Amino acid sequence: MNLDDLARQVNTKARLTGEFVLRSGRVATEYFDKYQFEADPVLLDALAEQMAALVPAGTEVLAGLEMGGIAVVTALGRHTGLPCAFVRKAAKPYGTARLAEGAEVAGRQVLVVEDVVTSGGQVVLSTKELRQLGARVDAAVCVIDRQEGGAEALAAEGIALRALLTRADLTPADQGR
Repeated sequence: MNLDDLARQVNTKARLTGEFVLRSGRVATEYFDKYQFEADPVLLDALAEQMAALVPAGTEVLAGLEMGGIAVVTALGRHTGLPCAFVRKAAKPYGTARLAEGAEVAGRQVLVVEDVVTSGGQVVLSTKELRQLGARVDAAVCVIDRQEGGAEALAAEGIALRALLTRADLTPADQGR
């Protein structure tokens, strides 16, 4: 499946219009319901297959962010053969009490994997925590970049964002694409 076909499918499945409060607190009239493409195993697999080309050479671990990044990182790991870490928003106070479960991140080149990036806030926070654990992080990948300052916020923290699709890719033809 080519990228244009994927963009059409994601747009059809996941793009909602209305009034939505985003993680940043901002209100948007358009929302990409990532769980709609993450819950479709055929579409998620096709997205991950295309995303594999975005993984930088030298990456040793893929780190998916809770919650949506977990499905994406698992599918991406299948296509790259790289081990995965599952990054919590906060370490649990019980069990292993780890922030990053799964593959070890300390001393390794880690690629952060997210589903949708808007402001980049969660990627920045999680990257800081991964770096505190000894991970080397200089890049992140996402399925959709909403093109609302996330790439710039990440660049300011030394993180290059690589997006499979952007908001422009998902704008229907009748809305000026």
